[in-house]
Amino acid sequence: MPALVTHSPEETAALGEQWGRAARAGRVIGLSGDLGAGKTQLVKGLARGLGLTTRISSPTFALVNEHRDGRLALFHLDLYRLDTRAQIIGAGLEEYLLNPAGVTVVEWAERYFDFASPQPGLLRVSIETLGETERRITYEDFGA
Repeated sequence: MPALVTHSPEETAALGEQWGRAARAGRVIGLSGDLGAGKTQLVKGLARGLGLTTRISSPTFALVNEHRDGRLALFHLDLYRLDTRAQIIGAGLEEYLLNPAGVTVVEWAERYFDFASPQPGLLRVSIETLGETERRITYEDFGA
């Protein structure tokens, strides 16, 4: 898996922006990492790359935030409050996870996806905290 180390939140966002510029409809990005690792920072950059102008914040309590003012719609999910795949499906979130009509980014993706046999189109991203601002980001692309 490719890996890189970022040294600031801005560098993390820049990676997301690069992915946003290249994204196509149907892309699902699954993010894993501890609280405060920089998942939402990456999503802010992704939104910028999609041309979105709305404020990006983590949808921890809403479960999903939809942003539709860019080149493609961005569906930002946060599964932190859901413990099982059945709860995620029961909450009606599966429609965002299977071939979305835009780009879906999922924080705490390991609560839904089986990374041992990932779905086509998934970009799996892991963010590891190395220091106060330093992060190791590893990712694996399973096709767009």
